[in-house]
This record gives sequence, structure tokens and C-alpha cells, in this order.
Amino acid sequence: MIERPIIALDFSTKVEIVPFLKKFPSEESLFVKVGMELFYQEGPDIVRFLKASGHDIFLDLKLHDIPNTVERAMKGLAQLGVSLTNVHAAGGKEMMAAAVSGLIAGSSQQKVPQLIAVTQLTSTSQKQMQSEQLIETTLIDSVCHYALLAQAAGLDGVVCSALEATAIHQKTSEDFICVTPGIRPDLAKIEDQKRVVTPSKARALGANAIVVGRPITKAQDPYQMYRSIKKEWSEKNDNFTN
Repeated sequence: MIERPIIALDFSTKVEIVPFLKKFPSEESLFVKVGMELFYQEGPDIVRFLKASGHDIFLDLKLHDIPNTVERAMKGLAQLGVSLTNVHAAGGKEMMAAAVSGLIAGSSQQKVPQLIAVTQLTSTSQKQMQSEQLIETTLIDSVCHYALLAQAAGLDGVVCSALEATAIHQKTSEDFICVTPGIRPDLAKIEDQKRVVTPSKARALGANAIVVGRPITKAQDPYQMYRSIKKEWSEKNDNFTN
């Protein structure tokens, strides 16, 4: 379990990130998520900056392409020294296995990043999935199917809603992780998310890590909000067992 909430750095530029990070104690190591918005504007240098500042990084680029392209891309990304990165499970087993190979090949001098697969976005409802993706099964069945495919390809886990974590743990191995966005403290705005839970509910359902963006980045006091979410997330709930 990742005890620190992963903070989604939902910013476009380094210029926005620097003052945000200054609201946290300089000696505190954070786990932060760099997504497409930020990476496409700043490139690999933003990852190097955050690493040099002492933070762990989830590089959230959701690679989805032919196996050869994904393998070569992952080989390059591995050299950035991130802790966690991802692909889209919809790319298929061969593509996911190629991503694993690329990460291993690119990590000759350092630890291989953990690799997880996006199942269904937490902004996607079952009705959307069925009407727009033409997937006729239930959303939970789709998510579990992708999780089993990711496990078979050698991945470490999946990105999913915490609402699906229990079912995924029941179908996969003990060390297979569920990284869960769509986390909202009580009374926080849901915004464009559909399948959301509180930090304590996520832990009770078996999430191994939570990703929190706007509730922290848009808070009047981001550090105090982070501490509050971290406390709620880290409190043990004995009502859940894997």
C-alpha cells in the first residue's frame, strides 16, 4: 500500500507548480502525478525537476499504440526514474507485455518502475461505456476483464475506481495493486468524475493507492487538505480483508 496520497499536479506549466509546491514543507517528500497536460507542455525536464526536488513520480501518460511503439516509448520513459507509469488496457495483452519489456530494457541502472493499466476511466459511467464503446457487459465485468488481462501480461496492477477494487482483488493475485483516482473528501465537488469515493471508503474497499487532484490543488490551504486526506487514508479499517 502506498501510504501517501498521490497528488495529481493538474497544472500546465512549471511556473504554476513551483509556487504550489512551496506551500508544502521543503523537507517533505511527496508522491506526485505528472499527466499529459503537464508533460506535453514541459516535457521530460519537469520529471527531472520533481525528482531532483525529492519527490516520487507517477507518470500518467496512458500509452495506447501498437506494441513496438509502446515498447520503444517505455524504454525511453524508464530512464527518467519514475516510480510508476501506465498504459491503456484496451491496447491488449501483447501491447501491455511489450510495455513491460520496454521498461525493463530502459531500467538497466535503476529500479524498474511499476506498470499499471487503465481499465475504465473514473469519468466513464456504465451507460457511456455501453453506448459509446459498444461494450455490452457491465462496467464491473469490463474492469475485471481488463485487470485479468493486465495481470496475464505481467503488469503490477490497474487504475480503477475504488468501487471496483474489491472485485479485482478477488480475481487477481495478492500483490496486484489497484491505484484509484476519483477520490473526493466529504462535501467536495464531484465535477467531471462519475465513480467517486472518500479516502476512508477507498481504503475499506481495498484500494492500494489513491490519486487526489483538485481537492488538494484548488484548496485554500493545500498542505492542510493533503494532511487531512493522508490521515483519513492511512487510518486502518478492519472491516476489509483481501
